[in-house]
Amino acid sequence: MVLSTKIATFGKNTHFILMERKAFNDDFPVAQLGMTVLVAITSLLTFSLLALLLAIPIFGVNSGNLFDITNLSNPKNIPILKYIQIVQSTSLFIIAPIFLAKIFSGNSSNYLHINKRPQISQMVIVAMLIVVLLPVTNLIAELNSMIKFPDFMSSIEAYLQRTEKEAETLTEAFLKTTSINGLCINLLMIGVIPAIGEEFLFRGVLQRIFSNWTKNSHWGIIISALIFSAIHMQFYGFFPRFLLGAMFGYLFLWSGSLWLPILAHFVNNSLAVIAYYLVSINVIDEKIINIGISSSQIPLTLTCIIPSALGIYKLYTTRNGILNSNLSEV
Repeated sequence: MVLSTKIATFGKNTHFILMERKAFNDDFPVAQLGMTVLVAITSLLTFSLLALLLAIPIFGVNSGNLFDITNLSNPKNIPILKYIQIVQSTSLFIIAPIFLAKIFSGNSSNYLHINKRPQISQMVIVAMLIVVLLPVTNLIAELNSMIKFPDFMSSIEAYLQRTEKEAETLTEAFLKTTSINGLCINLLMIGVIPAIGEEFLFRGVLQRIFSNWTKNSHWGIIISALIFSAIHMQFYGFFPRFLLGAMFGYLFLWSGSLWLPILAHFVNNSLAVIAYYLVSINVIDEKIINIGISSSQIPLTLTCIIPSALGIYKLYTTRNGILNSNLSEV
């Protein structure tokens, strides 16, 4: 009798879980988007609070001066800020998307398309593509930074310039290191976690939601790339980041595997981390970081567009899977 009651209860619970999952499947993109926002914010706030509380015993932070850790002039605050950054990125971009994928489909691996490996040739092309595109990306970023607002928007322009400067100061504080340990931590914080996590959220979850919502995979890529760029809160890097996000989206669409945009994202971010490290230990000149933006390098930058276009075309013609195949013909 007890056994039969348990079986009946289990059956009811299973039915409830299936009904709940059905309410958040791909046929209900608006519900999925609402759940995504709720889970992302909850995860970020929960783990951020936990990180702050754990910073007290881990780093010996005085609870009364807990919020003074944002003071970049104190070098002791940098490791604490890196630790918090890692926790926040992990909670928002890795934990939240995996949980969402489980809710939406019951199988996170299938939903996020991380159960499919791309071709080795595709991976090689993508890595080379990101390197070749570096001067082009730098030039677009330089042009983006030259945008001027009309006089009536001067207050907005001043605010954007101030926030951009603050972001640059924080980035430089994070990247400045001369030790191998520091380099490894930066690669984890800026290379590995964002590459995996941001692709989980923006391509794995949001791109799929907006593709289903608009019934158009191209709009899904564009909208998710816009959000991807906007969420970084850096207007003067908006356009190159948007174009990279769109490229990551098409890599996902063409390959049917999230690992290809993850690789592209990782190579792009890690190049910057390694370049800053090599500058810090005086191995390369600082000008290398900004390759492609000087007037004398413009011909080189424009020339890079040709192999980049060929690489993209090669990826398109050798694609071995289409994400959301029912939306690929638009």
